[in-house]
Amino acid sequence: IASDGQVVVKFGNILAKRCLDRRCSMELLRATEHTQSVSSQLSIVARVKAVTGESKASSELLLSNVQNLIRAVQHVLRAAEAACVKGLGQASADPEEEEVASFCQQWRKNLTQHRAKEALNSDRDELGLRKTRGAKAEPTLMSLVQEQPPRSRNIPKHPSPRKGHTVMDRHL
Repeated sequence: IASDGQVVVKFGNILAKRCLDRRCSMELLRATEHTQSVSSQLSIVARVKAVTGESKASSELLLSNVQNLIRAVQHVLRAAEAACVKGLGQASADPEEEEVASFCQQWRKNLTQHRAKEALNSDRDELGLRKTRGAKAEPTLMSLVQEQPPRSRNIPKHPSPRKGHTVMDRHL
């Protein structure tokens, strides 16, 4: 789980670098720094727990760190959505940047299609506001990440993003 957090950090850093809006870029960088810290902390706690063995306190600490990492990843994904909506600059020739750009373009296309369908529906009240009953939620980056199947069955259980794995090799 901690190594997956590092993959999300790499994803966020690539997007922050390409984001055209400075405020969104800074928020994304803050979120990725926090995720980096929580992921490192989780890795340390997991190693200590592996050495010290089973105890209720260590299990609770590990679970707490996992929950913190999940919240941090969600923050990165919300900031990434804002960055994608504000606009991204041209990707470099780096294959990982191309992969991230493609992933974000797919999400933005899904969002645009969803909004177009919503605009065509007459699910509006007399004031022109969207009715909340029966309205489908907009697609999120989190839902797109969850929909993607793993790329390969031969991926190690805990890949290190520094050893040649691309940002989107694994899903959360």
